[in-house]
Amino acid sequence: MVALAWPMVVIQLLQVAYNVADTAFLGAYSADAVAALSLAFPIVFFLISIGGGFTAAGAILIAQYSGAGADRDADRIAGQTLVFVTLVAVAVGAIGYVVTDPMLALLPADAATQERIVPMASAYMRVFFLGTPFLFGFFVFVSLMRGYGDTRTPMRVMVVSVAVNVALDPLLIFGIGPFPALDVQGAALATVFSRFVATVLGLYVLFGTGAGPDIRREDLTLNRSDVGDIVRLGVPSAVEQSASSLAFIALTAIVVTFSPPVVAAYGLGNRIVSLVFLPALGLSQAVDTVVGKNLGAERPDRAERGSRLAMAVTAGVMALLTAVVFLVPAPIAGVFLTAEGTADALAYSVEYLQIAAFMFVPMGVLQILLGTFRGAGNTKTAMLFSVATLWVVRVPATYLLAFTLGWAEDGIWLAVVLGDVVGCLLALAWYGRGTWSEKYVDETAIEAGSGPTADE
Repeated sequence: MVALAWPMVVIQLLQVAYNVADTAFLGAYSADAVAALSLAFPIVFFLISIGGGFTAAGAILIAQYSGAGADRDADRIAGQTLVFVTLVAVAVGAIGYVVTDPMLALLPADAATQERIVPMASAYMRVFFLGTPFLFGFFVFVSLMRGYGDTRTPMRVMVVSVAVNVALDPLLIFGIGPFPALDVQGAALATVFSRFVATVLGLYVLFGTGAGPDIRREDLTLNRSDVGDIVRLGVPSAVEQSASSLAFIALTAIVVTFSPPVVAAYGLGNRIVSLVFLPALGLSQAVDTVVGKNLGAERPDRAERGSRLAMAVTAGVMALLTAVVFLVPAPIAGVFLTAEGTADALAYSVEYLQIAAFMFVPMGVLQILLGTFRGAGNTKTAMLFSVATLWVVRVPATYLLAFTLGWAEDGIWLAVVLGDVVGCLLALAWYGRGTWSEKYVDETAIEAGSGPTADE
């Protein structure tokens, strides 16, 4: 499990490096540019999360089919997932481009934010949505390879992509050499082009090498039964991710009623928390593969052992990160706020990080539990706990603490901790019932699948 997980941790670290590079360079450009990213990211994530659910479904099916020895079925599902998610990506990109301004207009921003920050966020989002097929392309590649237990190849592709992004960011943001100064649009263009590079490399690996699935031409013609399986598993995951991003949009709508320094601190704090989140996220993705393969191989005992081990490892790592972030928040936040006039944003960021540090352990354990449920094919269960964490606890608590009780920005920071603590306790209670450990794929499904059976 660790051998499978560590490249996923690196991939997620590199994934966040896209956003961290954008934030660091834009932070040197202006605090308003960082705030624009804070507004744009939840809305962008909401739309791309729809495709993320279907890529997760492909990984779950591949893991369980391959664990059961049905390699041809697994290869077929890989081709079906690739085509289906590509179609979803085109639709999401078109919709996102059209609704950018209407969605931003729904945010109850104050006059300064509306005048200075919203136009920059709109410019960023439009470029980003035009590149949606390239973003989804790499997501599919990673998920398919992870379902087969190969996480190192996607990691190598990701290294190349991030290097391209980091090299282009300063050129396009500040206008170095022959390039024009495009501020937030430059950051979006750098990200989209680097994702294009990653997608091209991923397609080469899938079709030009022997790594990963053996996708045949007939696997690229959509099959109603296979698409049905992808949709049944993918819709709850898509709802989970999109509901989570909607919750962050709602939280952003609350935050933007405060001053620009608070908005910037909230966005910056969330990005730093996303870095801390990486070990748990990488292990969670490894766990869903480990659980899926072992349940497919009729070994629920190994699936449960892997899940419990992952929870223990994650809790230890997150406890260490809690201590680091709580003790030295100012130097960490200061890396991303170097422009003049960012002192207030830095002060608020320090407050946020010191409070948020106490949610790291429950946040990490909760992610392992959700990965366990997904690996077993219980994507509805994972969806319910994820939605409860944000919509039942965190969003109402944010409003209650910030406005009703009058705790202002302190209420926002405290609600972050409350949501993950409650969500983790609820998911642990359900996990203890032991009803999660039944696989989605069974012998009847394998025999009924289009294409050769496992025996053939």
